[in-house]
Amino acid sequence: MAKNRKEREGGMVFSTNPDYDYHNEESEEPVTLRPGQQDLRIILDRKQRKGKSVTLICGFIGTKEDMKSLEKELKSICGAGGSTKNEEILIQGDFRDKIVDYLKSKGYKAKKAGGN
Repeated sequence: MAKNRKEREGGMVFSTNPDYDYHNEESEEPVTLRPGQQDLRIILDRKQRKGKSVTLICGFIGTKEDMKSLEKELKSICGAGGSTKNEEILIQGDFRDKIVDYLKSKGYKAKKAGGN
């Protein structure tokens, strides 16, 4: 989703090598694993959030679209806001038990992590 040629070509603007190939070797987006193959960890986090609790869902392997659709389902189940950042789904509030139950009912391998 690079906007201009410089970004698409990894910062390369000009090369004196006549045989240089401007092929960008970006890694492809991973294929979404089936729910039974996913190993998700549900964590309660308060760090750098001014003391407010956030439930993190870590370990999802798949496309960004599939992660966004799972995020949307979880937000509607919990009745809370949330987002997707750094390959993690964030749900505002402490909904660990509700999320674990929902994910297990959908066939995911999910468990609480982090000690609390």
